[in-house]
Amino acid sequence: MAMASTTMTGLVTGSQQRNEVHVLHGNEARSPTRQSVTKICRVCGDEIGFKEDGELFVACYECGFPVCRPCYDYERSEGNKCCPQCNTRYKRHKGCPRVAGDAEDDGDADDFVNEFQIKGHPDSPVRNHVVPHSETGDYNPQQWQQPNGPAFNSVAGSIAGKDFEGDKDLENNDEWKERVEKWKAKQEKRGLVSKEDGGGNDQGEEEDDYLMAEARQPLWRKVPISSSKISPYRIVIVLRLVILAFFFRFRILTPATDAYPLWLISVICEIWFALSWILDQFPKWYPINRETYLDRLSLRFEREGEPNRLAPVDFFVSTVDPLKEPPIITANTVLSILAVDYPVEKVSCYVSDDGASMLLFDTLSETAEFARRWVPFCKKYNIEPRAPEFYFSQKMDYLKDKVQPTFVKERRAMKREYEEFKVRINALVAKAQKKPEEGWVMQDGTPWPGNNTRDHPGMIQVYLGSEGALDVEGKELPRLVYVSREKRPGYQHHKKAGAMNAMVRVSAVLTNAPFMLNLDCDHYINNSKAVREAMCFLMDPQLGKKLCYVQFPQRFDGIDRHDRYANRNIVFFDINMRGLDGIQGPVYVGTGCVFNRPALYGYDPPVSEKRPKMTCDCWPSWCCCCCGGSRKSKKSKSKKGEKGLFGGFYGKKKKMMKKSYTKKGSSVFDLEEIEEGLEGYEELEKSSLMSQKNFEKRFGQSPVFIASTLMEEGGLPQGTNKTTLVKEAIHVISCGYEEKTEWGKEIGWIYGSVTEDILTGFKMHCRGWKSVYCMPNRPAFKGSAPINLSDRLHQVLRWALGSVEIFLSRHCPLWYGYGGKLKWLERLAYTNTIVYPFTSIPLLAYCTIPAVCLLTGKFIIPTLTNLASVWFMALFLSIIATGVLELRWSGVSIHDWWRNEQFWVIGGVSAHLFAVFQGLLKVLAGVDTNFTVTSKAAEDSEFGELYLFKWTTLLIPPTTLIILNMVGVVAGVSDAINNGYGSWGPLFGKLFFAFWVILHLYPFLKGLMGRQNRTPTIVVLWSVLLASIFSLVWVRIDPFLPKQTGPILKQCGVEC
Repeated sequence: MAMASTTMTGLVTGSQQRNEVHVLHGNEARSPTRQSVTKICRVCGDEIGFKEDGELFVACYECGFPVCRPCYDYERSEGNKCCPQCNTRYKRHKGCPRVAGDAEDDGDADDFVNEFQIKGHPDSPVRNHVVPHSETGDYNPQQWQQPNGPAFNSVAGSIAGKDFEGDKDLENNDEWKERVEKWKAKQEKRGLVSKEDGGGNDQGEEEDDYLMAEARQPLWRKVPISSSKISPYRIVIVLRLVILAFFFRFRILTPATDAYPLWLISVICEIWFALSWILDQFPKWYPINRETYLDRLSLRFEREGEPNRLAPVDFFVSTVDPLKEPPIITANTVLSILAVDYPVEKVSCYVSDDGASMLLFDTLSETAEFARRWVPFCKKYNIEPRAPEFYFSQKMDYLKDKVQPTFVKERRAMKREYEEFKVRINALVAKAQKKPEEGWVMQDGTPWPGNNTRDHPGMIQVYLGSEGALDVEGKELPRLVYVSREKRPGYQHHKKAGAMNAMVRVSAVLTNAPFMLNLDCDHYINNSKAVREAMCFLMDPQLGKKLCYVQFPQRFDGIDRHDRYANRNIVFFDINMRGLDGIQGPVYVGTGCVFNRPALYGYDPPVSEKRPKMTCDCWPSWCCCCCGGSRKSKKSKSKKGEKGLFGGFYGKKKKMMKKSYTKKGSSVFDLEEIEEGLEGYEELEKSSLMSQKNFEKRFGQSPVFIASTLMEEGGLPQGTNKTTLVKEAIHVISCGYEEKTEWGKEIGWIYGSVTEDILTGFKMHCRGWKSVYCMPNRPAFKGSAPINLSDRLHQVLRWALGSVEIFLSRHCPLWYGYGGKLKWLERLAYTNTIVYPFTSIPLLAYCTIPAVCLLTGKFIIPTLTNLASVWFMALFLSIIATGVLELRWSGVSIHDWWRNEQFWVIGGVSAHLFAVFQGLLKVLAGVDTNFTVTSKAAEDSEFGELYLFKWTTLLIPPTTLIILNMVGVVAGVSDAINNGYGSWGPLFGKLFFAFWVILHLYPFLKGLMGRQNRTPTIVVLWSVLLASIFSLVWVRIDPFLPKQTGPILKQCGVEC
């Protein structure tokens, strides 16, 4: 049945199992993209080009390492003058300027030209060629060692060299001229350009030279933490380890004989805490910062007069229930994506509706219409953020830096249009509250295909991005696609992970961008240049091909100023993640992440050739052999390695695809159909692929999708049209598509845990991929977080449950992937992410011990000697010093650190504890338990939800601990009063531990108390404690009772 729609393209629905696809409007074929395999410079990513005689330029005659002419000249003039692969000094080529150390017979003596070929050759390929995103072959990021000087790292990007001076802002004319003058002075100082020559040159040529030099600079650089901050931090960590060893020696060798069970439990808990601290601490050994250069990215890939060469990006937004996830928030996320500061033809937004809701379908239709006015307004006035709800509600001077006279008028008109847009969305929400008995009906009278959310066909709707989809100024808009995968009873759909994999396949068929950015529906783009920040890493010619993803930190709106329940999670995002960035990369946290598509397809990263060891002529040949081989063997090895480098990424893909997959039954697509999907490939590639026509055993039975997985730079195969692509997209989201494939096992988002993000990133790191943590000054993305206590605990419960599921699965980092390329410190970090819920058991026991000690009069520590007191004091001081130094290098405030410590205890004795038992029941016994949440109404005020009381079972353990410790304090003080001054000494140790528990649970106690305008919790707490203590004291020393001077008479217990 065909379905009409008010949108441009028409809704396409279908079910592969029922062999039906309904398409209302066909689409014209999209212009194909063609792959090209060229000789690429391994330093800057440019084409190498040819010499004057037409032969290919070869920089190094020893190993033939591919370097273009500008990089060769630059390396000779400002670098170490050596080949980056074999470290042989470059010889002077004809037409190249002389540098110090050149031999007299290197080239013609009178053949001296300027430093940059662009001056003398206006038609040089350096100016006119197109910079590709990537090159064929592996990269060798290594140190370029100068023979007689210091080494400098080339890990930061496309070329290693000294940075040119100046700021990133190139808009100021005077500043630009100053930068060019500085550059000229630097060249004259080096003797590369004479003043006489410089005076006669045209100003435009000088600026071209500067632009060329600036574009060849690194796109990013690694900024290590200052040694004055990180060295004391590491020293204290080592000292703390030593102190811990002596502390445990004392604790184990001196048991408390009068309280042996309590002593044994406490020692076991302390050993577990020490192991947990090691797992958390050592992955933070190498924290780093990274800095990006967006101006260089534009100079390199957005050259004036040439096609834009920035890589396309597919954005993924996932949602399930629009009644629980407000449609207006999802609409703001989509609008911020459509208005992102990136070429519109390279942006595609896919919205996954896993609930098949007509409410979201209509919301996107309204959003697409409003985007025609919102997107040009954002780009005209360069506003931030580009989500209208948050732009219009921000409390700041919106006229700052705005100089256009029309801005105020247009802003008022846009705000009014947005308010009207909100009213229309509110009307859709109100209409969706009550579903009609006959089901939802579309505007043209056609029944909505998703009326049964558990049994419906796949649906795809393209709103924007096709012909005629222009904004009010007549400019093109990014593509917006609605996707709802097919669902049928009896199939396992795998929740969010399954929806993300469906979007991966749909996007591969329709656009196939090489990079993908996924966002939750409540996370909008707060920094319109966030994608460019990620491209500085992913499009880097050395690092980019080894990156599986670029992770951004999560930042949140709508959290109370005190952040009572540590919703911002600052310690994790600003300390732990930066530490992991210095090892193999941060973990994937589920949103705000830009993926490299081949990494999600299960491919291995390209392998770098190891740099041969240096040898010298001052030792005999037999000594060189002993030390690592002769020069001859090294040369042959580097030439052999050259072949491996040029084998490149395609070679790795061939090796991956040549795995034997046994085929059962007949294939749906025959050989000719697969060949049609692979048009445009080289004959060598075709012959390699045609011999393996059962690729569908790995990727599924879609020749178009299989073809897309082999296109390194993305794009669509030739010979396809839009109608065919949409039908194929319906096919790849069918509910049975993933059966007998490796989706969810080795490809895409990995199944098997509710925290699929940790599992997916872990699998990539095990294959040897690296990830990068990008922290721009303006937060890239912002989202919303549950600020209510019960909701926050349930969120933590879900995360902890996922960790327990991974711990009990085959993917546990304790025993998985040892044959891979996962670094040991990275493995410790992943182990910590799946072990931390089990800390709840010793934590609960340790928080109970102070109350038991106060109630029984026993203590876990015997009488301390002077030496033992020293170890106790040293341990506490080392703990404090570690925290202070960690705050010093990270910049995290002590308030955020303390909130994190408090919620570690609150979540540990509640959500983590329940997650352990729920995970054990779910995995071992197959029993799935849920905890109900009942709520009372909250007032409509700012942070009203913060004070909303929702009772849940998770609140029982921490409430019990608070009561126990408060009763223990009262009992301990009363006992000390009754027993005299001698008992006050041992009491202080017990009170210290009891107050440690109460202080950590204080935010939880405030959550139980409710509103702020009531009596403050601390007043209630201290009132109860002080009243109880003074009552006991009063009874003990009642001044109104007469003091007896004679013997104390007691009643006889025997009846006389």
